[in-house]
Amino acid sequence: MQIDYHDVSLTFETDATVFSPHGLDRGTAAMLDAAQLNDGSRILDLGCGFGFVATFLAKTLPDAVLTAVDVDPDAVRLTQHNAAANGVRVRALVSDGWGQLNGQTFDAVLSNPPYHTDFKVAKGFIEGAHEHLSDFGKLYMVTKRRTWYENKIRSVFGFVQVTERDGYFVFYAEKRPHKRVAKPNKHGLSKKLARKEAKQHQHANRQ
Repeated sequence: MQIDYHDVSLTFETDATVFSPHGLDRGTAAMLDAAQLNDGSRILDLGCGFGFVATFLAKTLPDAVLTAVDVDPDAVRLTQHNAAANGVRVRALVSDGWGQLNGQTFDAVLSNPPYHTDFKVAKGFIEGAHEHLSDFGKLYMVTKRRTWYENKIRSVFGFVQVTERDGYFVFYAEKRPHKRVAKPNKHGLSKKLARKEAKQHQHANRQ
């Protein structure tokens, strides 16, 4: 199967067991249209299906490091095959969500989650994304439902931007590092104030 998207022509093998086996899903296309990604970054395709997202990004961002995971071994096999067939390198792993990604961080995570089921999988995807993203790392997620996803992403990231495209909702969030607050000393003063007080005390003793 050939898929032409944004002036890039790619070939894919699919089968009936994977998501959207007959071509590029409109939701996935909407998510990619919204995504702003940097070449050279570490990108995760979370729930990769037959691997279109990872393969397309590896083709268009040649210096990026692409990882793709799916709970379905057939999907991972197809992703590996399709990446190789299109002359790009993608690390594809069988993983139930974040299970095989412990200790790994990414600069961007893209996901079209199985939103027709309960929210358990999506909840794990969103919470894990915040844990595994680098500071200022980006999450892009697309579904046909808005309210639950918008509220959940905002509760985890503290911020979410929602764009409606072609009947789908694309969610964007960014992991923002917490500001470090100076720790008070035993007297309840910050280190800076404590140093200032000590200098004043030393000056007073000299007089």
